Amino acid sequence: MLADKRILLIIGGGIAAFKSLDLIRRLREQGATVVPVLTKAGEEFVTPLSASALAAKKVYRELFDLTDEAEMGHIELSRAADLVVVAPATADLMAKMAHGHANDLASTLLMATDKRVLIAPAMNVRMWDHPATQRNLATLQGDGVLVVGPDEGAMACGEFGPGRMAEVPAIVAAIGAALAEGPLKGKHVLVTSGPTHEPIDPVRYIANRSSGAQGTALAEALRDLGARVSFVTGPASVPPPAGVEVIRVETAREMAEAVKAALPADAAVFAAAVADWRVANAAGQKMKKDGTGSLPALEFAENPDILAGVAQMAEGRPRLVVGFAAETETVEAHATAKRLRKGCDWIVANDVSPGTGIMGGAENAVTLITGDGAEAWPRLSKAETARRLALRIAGALA
Repeated sequence: MLADKRILLIIGGGIAAFKSLDLIRRLREQGATVVPVLTKAGEEFVTPLSASALAAKKVYRELFDLTDEAEMGHIELSRAADLVVVAPATADLMAKMAHGHANDLASTLLMATDKRVLIAPAMNVRMWDHPATQRNLATLQGDGVLVVGPDEGAMACGEFGPGRMAEVPAIVAAIGAALAEGPLKGKHVLVTSGPTHEPIDPVRYIANRSSGAQGTALAEALRDLGARVSFVTGPASVPPPAGVEVIRVETAREMAEAVKAALPADAAVFAAAVADWRVANAAGQKMKKDGTGSLPALEFAENPDILAGVAQMAEGRPRLVVGFAAETETVEAHATAKRLRKGCDWIVANDVSPGTGIMGGAENAVTLITGDGAEAWPRLSKAETARRLALRIAGALA
């Protein structure tokens, strides 16, 4: 997948830098050439000898190095790569990138490159959540910088939360996606997936049985065709795919806001099983039994119609808007009516009645509803269903 690709790897400071050595090894296993660049802080965690031995390449460290500038100046070094990867990308490096600083070799390379840049952030959870870091992240994404991670979990500092650098296989997948030469290269596709959770009180919620498996498979298939994928997911049981921008939400209203923020896009695919209603009078504290046997009265309000909202946009509408319809009877008729009512281009309909085993299962049997009619697909794995749909999307955007 990465044969003959040249990766310029900038290794920032932080305990996660140890993963960069494994990253070098795995990239070379896939045929890539890796040229390491060590920051001053990175040298505190990774030695130049280790990086050089694994990459079988010289390690670049100093901006003002007469030998390096004579052999390959920093301008040429920044442009000879197919992709620039920053792993780990510390809060300091992200700040330098966002504000255009160029006071060392790494930041100068990032300013001078004309290639795509992928960062793998890694830092303490408080640093990641800090408004300055989030502003810098938004700036970088607005500039077209690709982001993988961070993950959530225990950290070397003893705290827990988002900020762990993405695992190496996820970074490799993100690199592969960034360098993909498929029919969707240069296209941005938005995918929603999973259920939403609508709170009843702080510990209870309304949801459905969606696993998020089909949405995840679709995001992977689109990624493999070269698309830049924004993946807005509710609390699914299936892990999100690597190599895409993952935006996690809980409720339908949060999903609507995340979709709005992720636009514009060339195509939008709404595979999420969004709750139609939310509890309007959700309790602020856990509700208790009162011994009378009576249930608390729940008042419901309609959630925003995310699919219709995007499909009926007056300006900035994606060229292709695809909805999903999970039905339990008269599937084709309900899905056809839904396509017309929502104003979307296609509907992917399936029968999720209990006997099918589709909801939460490994297979799917869908009917693609378009303006030209209905096309029934055979029962396939969700991965193959996703691959077929991704190819159809690529054809529609060609």
